[in-house]
Formats: sequence, structure tokens, C-alpha cells
Amino acid sequence: MTRKLAAEFFGTFWLVFGGCGAAVFSAGVPNVGIGLLGVALAFGLTVLTMVYAVGHISGGHFNPAVSFGLMAGGRFPAKDLIPYVIVQCLGALGAATCLYFILNGAGAFSREGAGAFASNFYDEAVYNGRAFSLGAAFLAEFILTAFFVFVIMGATDKYANGKFAGIAIGLTLTIIHLICIPITNTSVNPARATSQAIFVGGLAIHQLWLFWVAPILGGMTGGLIYRYLLQKNEVEVT
Repeated sequence: MTRKLAAEFFGTFWLVFGGCGAAVFSAGVPNVGIGLLGVALAFGLTVLTMVYAVGHISGGHFNPAVSFGLMAGGRFPAKDLIPYVIVQCLGALGAATCLYFILNGAGAFSREGAGAFASNFYDEAVYNGRAFSLGAAFLAEFILTAFFVFVIMGATDKYANGKFAGIAIGLTLTIIHLICIPITNTSVNPARATSQAIFVGGLAIHQLWLFWVAPILGGMTGGLIYRYLLQKNEVEVT
């Protein structure tokens, strides 16, 4: 179990450090900034690389919503859920702490504005003057997390070609960010949302509940749909 938890810690650390780091340091650089597409790719690539690096050890969740979803889908034992969620949150917080100190090394850390420090939000005008309501944000996070877990379930099915699972999962997370960055700055991951909100405080903390509830409900829905509608045989959790 220790190896599994260590793998989840480092996998989640890399996801937050790479994805949020790209958003914080590179997205808005004048003339050479990577923009929305670059940030989306950064999140997708962090998951893709860690799925291949440590997925064989822990299953490569790196996300409490994925752990809940795989539990609902019969792929993950309930007894391991809480330890996984704890180390995922610790990994995300460790990455956010490192990002904070690096950013503050240039005196550039700021809590001002929606999406500060790559935090998540709703009801804030951040993209072409549009503000997305609580309901719109909840629906987006719910649907996108459901499909994320759905793809994970399918790509790792014993009848699928597992060698390409990491690519499918990483590209799916890229697509998710391309859709959702303008809506909520994309969470679909309660650990990632929590780590950034802790440093930003204020509204980010107040709105954090949505970025736990919607992804977890969405993840469980995706897991249940695949398990009961598409999976050939019941997977036995050991």
C-alpha cells in the first residue's frame, strides 16, 4: 500500500505542478505565451506521462473524483478510497506550495482576479466578458468528469488495448481543458482545486464545494454507466 500511495502522491504532484505551473508561468507571457491550448496540453501531458510512469503501481488516479468513479465502477476497493484521497490532496498541496515559492521569488504572486494562481471559479467574467453561472459551472464539471472516468474505464478495460490507455486518458484531459478553461478554469479534480484555493483564499475557498461535489458525482456517474451498460463482465475488486 505504501508504494501505491507514494505513486499517487507523486502523480498528483506532477499533474498540479505541470498543469497549474504552465497556467501560472507560461500562459500569459507576451508574444510567446502558450495560451489556452498550451495549458490544456500541459494538463494532458502530465497525466499521460505519469500514467505510464506509475500507473502500473497505483492505477494512476491522481484525482479524488477518479478514485470515487473507479470505486463506483467496481475497479477500486472502497477500503483504499480515503488513503488515496488524502495523499492526492497532499501531493497537490505540495506542488502548489512549490509553485507559490517559485512565483514569489519574482514577487509575482497575486490573489487578485478570477483564476488567480490557476484557481477555479464560477460567476466570474473571465473570457470574452462572459460569466458562467453556478448551474452552468456545475453541469460542465459534472459532464466532463463523467466522460473522463468513462474513458478511463474503457481504455483500461481488460478487452481494450491497454498499451494505449495513457494516450487516450491524457488526450481526454486535454479536450476537457480546452472546453472548460473559459467556464471554470477547469477543475474535474478536487485535489487540484483545493491546492490552489488554499493559497488564493477568499472567493476561491467559498466556491470550492462545487469543485468537490460536481466532479465526484460526475466521476461516479461515469463509472456506473460504463460498469452497468458497457462492461462485458463484472470486474472483481481484490
